[in-house]
Amino acid sequence: MIGKSMYDIDTPALVIDLDAMERNIRGMADFFRDRPAKLRPHAKTHKTPELAQMQLDAGAIGITCAKLGEAEVMADAGIRDLLLANEVIGAQKIARLVEVAKKSDLIVAVDSVENARAISEAAEAAGVRIRVLIEVDVGQNRCGVRPGEPAVRLAQEILKLRGLLFQGIMGYEGHIVLNPDREVRESECQKSMTQLVSTREALEAAGIPVEIVSGGGTGTYAVTGAFPGVTEVQAGSYITMDARYKGLDLGFECALTVLTTVVSRNGPEIVVCDAGMKAVTREFGMPESKDTRMEVVHLSEEHGKLTVKDPGGVPYRVGDKIEIIPSHGCTTINLHDTFYGVRAGKVEAVWNIAARGKVR
Repeated sequence: MIGKSMYDIDTPALVIDLDAMERNIRGMADFFRDRPAKLRPHAKTHKTPELAQMQLDAGAIGITCAKLGEAEVMADAGIRDLLLANEVIGAQKIARLVEVAKKSDLIVAVDSVENARAISEAAEAAGVRIRVLIEVDVGQNRCGVRPGEPAVRLAQEILKLRGLLFQGIMGYEGHIVLNPDREVRESECQKSMTQLVSTREALEAAGIPVEIVSGGGTGTYAVTGAFPGVTEVQAGSYITMDARYKGLDLGFECALTVLTTVVSRNGPEIVVCDAGMKAVTREFGMPESKDTRMEVVHLSEEHGKLTVKDPGGVPYRVGDKIEIIPSHGCTTINLHDTFYGVRAGKVEAVWNIAARGKVR
């Protein structure tokens, strides 16, 4: 496919505008270049070692993963500095975690002493030491210990475990990253980061050194990344963006689209394409048509239905190809095996989405 027109790609297919993606990578890297906090991009968005390497080449200090399977893919690709920002539970997964730690500089999140002990025992038996961050619940009410003293107590227990190396804390303000009100988003983010940094202060007051304070997402990167005491930010979606994040006016471009073929024109006001729910997700709402004269109004399993808003109509015929912008990039990408990188309408790169489906 390399060198051919993007319209020669069979559909449905994931397309990345390389110019836009590269501007996104540079823009985020520039924000962190001279700041105390650094960027550790979240690979759960793109799931692709080649794109992770581009982020590292632009200045990122490491890569974040959401699942152990993603970390395995990144480690196998030679990416060394990895944060697995999730709890890894059970003997099977912990055995795999130890194997990843043998070939990378792995950090893993914990929020219970029982899990920390299980990881430590497996690591010690294998002759490795695994770095850990305590996850702190800063408002999402998902995983994590409460800020302050509960985190101190857990850290004190971790320090007794010979298979672990305590490195610091992490907290994700995921409950606020997509809030459309900028003032609310920023003020609530500051509250979350205050809880996280105050936990660092409590740890240090107890004589426990803290090297890493990790948090943040694309929607709050500018607040978290400038917050005193935060050392790294885990933003992910900025590299490709999506329709939901586009509405926050963050300064990044929608580089990701789903290329789809018109399969029916059921009257002048209807365009039907071959991208349905098995090609693009809708939990954040309907995807958007890149051609603003049309609106995506329905997704069935294998079909997308668009209505024509422009009274002058649209010229698309059966067999023509159009682009739609996913409302949620992370989950849409997880439906596909391949990225097609396009510049000026020509296919320049084809990448295997190697961590696609790695939910274990």
